Amino acid sequence: MSAANVASYAARPQTEHRRGVGPQGRPPQSERSPLPGRAFARSVARSRHRMMVRMTAPKGMKQGLTSYGDADFSLFLRKAFVKAMGLSDDALARPIVGIANTFSDYNACHGNVPQIVAAIKRGVMLAGGLPMEFPTISIHESFAYPTSMFLRNLMAMDTEEMLRAQPMDSVVLIGGCDKTIPAQMMAAASADVPAVFVPVGPMLVGHHRGETLGACTDCRRLWSDFRGGRISAEEIDAVNSRLAPTAGTCMVMGTASTMACIVEIMGLALPHSASIPATHADRLRSAEASGRQAAAMAVGGGPKPSELMTKAAFRNALVVLQAIGGSTNGLIHLTAAAGRLGIAIDLDEVDRLGREVPVLVDLKPSGRHYMEHFHWAGGVPRLVHELADLLDLDARNVEGTSLRERLMDLDTRDAQDVIRPFSNPIKTSGSMAVLRGNLAPRGAIIKQSAATPALLQHTGRAVVFDSVEDMTLRVDSDDLDVRADDVLVLRNAGPIGAPGMPEAGYLPIPKKLAKEGVKDMVRLSDARMSGTAFGAIVLHMTPEAALGGPLALVRDGDPIRLDVAGRRLDLLVDDAELARRRQEFDAHGAPGAAPVPTRGYAALFHRSVLQADEGCDFDFLVPGRGPR
Repeated sequence: MSAANVASYAARPQTEHRRGVGPQGRPPQSERSPLPGRAFARSVARSRHRMMVRMTAPKGMKQGLTSYGDADFSLFLRKAFVKAMGLSDDALARPIVGIANTFSDYNACHGNVPQIVAAIKRGVMLAGGLPMEFPTISIHESFAYPTSMFLRNLMAMDTEEMLRAQPMDSVVLIGGCDKTIPAQMMAAASADVPAVFVPVGPMLVGHHRGETLGACTDCRRLWSDFRGGRISAEEIDAVNSRLAPTAGTCMVMGTASTMACIVEIMGLALPHSASIPATHADRLRSAEASGRQAAAMAVGGGPKPSELMTKAAFRNALVVLQAIGGSTNGLIHLTAAAGRLGIAIDLDEVDRLGREVPVLVDLKPSGRHYMEHFHWAGGVPRLVHELADLLDLDARNVEGTSLRERLMDLDTRDAQDVIRPFSNPIKTSGSMAVLRGNLAPRGAIIKQSAATPALLQHTGRAVVFDSVEDMTLRVDSDDLDVRADDVLVLRNAGPIGAPGMPEAGYLPIPKKLAKEGVKDMVRLSDARMSGTAFGAIVLHMTPEAALGGPLALVRDGDPIRLDVAGRRLDLLVDDAELARRRQEFDAHGAPGAAPVPTRGYAALFHRSVLQADEGCDFDFLVPGRGPR
């Protein structure tokens, strides 16, 4: 940013206003297309109005003043206190770039955040801006009770309100471990402050006895081997120290990597930023460039999240979600973020894309490789080259360039086998399929790309667990009546029943079957599973059992049919018997569901959380959505 730009910025007229209302209640931005006559004139008028608002709205330290009944005194007081940090009047006249710091000693994935923050600050200052670092909630999957999903909406609220409450012309959002980027997407959509996302990046692979290891696909595989008696306690202890050897997120295509790819394809993050390893110097150079870009956006007033998070951008994200073998959690998070902008994610469209878009990225758990290999193969930009015919190439990013423009500069000469050409996919169908049927009237999800093919068409008898606790107590019992061709059913593990929809859908194989060498079974639940997990596992069954969904009516021994090709999941019990069970449920409720909380955030969560098909957001945070 030149000195002239900064002087021009500081000289802009300032008027008091109530900032941060964001796009709530506004229809999503229409997609770029020729508009006839009056429609075109209205579009031009709206564009001019937005430009005038940006030119006249308060900027820098003068925006969002604390209410004392005297705006001049509010600014005087604010500057008096911030000068205690040693800032000069020259610094305080600069455009302000907020930096959301998600470092925490409880979040090992974000161990490199201090270095990233320093690089972002360097970029902001090189561009003539004033970086202002502030903390938000930070969530690590393994250090969140009862589950990280229980806290995602809280982090989204925290981040949104900090964006509204504090003066900033743009913001850099540092995210990584599973729920942080989704929470930040939701917050950015609602607050609508110009934002650049900076993923912390994937960790490097580990090694054990000549084998490459990656958290947490190999965590689950090797733990299953330990449960089945195929490796010793001493060996699993050794593995424990080698699965996560550096800072960064899981190095497979889990939820963290999925969401990093999503913010990049949606234009919210700089090119290649999804996949640069956490410990590589390029990660810091990308952070510096993100700081520079945020400073430019602070001066220009945009683009805002609502201008990038369009219907076309969300569809691009769904295409990439299928092609990367992405996490099923990504669908919930995309639905929540889209809902903040009044955009609906249609499960039928998701399923159609699952039939049309093949898996092209050869990464675990759907393939063989790891995120660092994806990066050196070309990352998201190289994948866009292979998917060009399925994407809206006019979608733009924070730099203002379109996918089409960036493709023109892409070098695809490097030989690699991680990102396959469209003509030679690793899976002919996409990552996930949407199931319907009498067990999932509003839908259920299966990650077909990571399932045992022979189990995608299966009929077996139900073995039912009423809760996560019930499963924990009984799954390894020698008295459990279970066979390898049975269907394991877990209920009351949804958003309300658990609470928080834990990643319990990856039910462990009963120990007595694991010892016989069984490695996969059909498993059903209203829970989630980690994006790093694998198996013939049906998830997100909606409505959940605690709300009286059909899953609540299943009994031990009931035949259940899974037909992924036909997109069906059915309980093979006659209607009269189901009606009798429904009357029993209505009279006695859901045994195994968590008790109703009476205070605090838990009570707010219980009465406000939506179902999986609506993104598990809170009803009062979704524009136009009434109480659940």
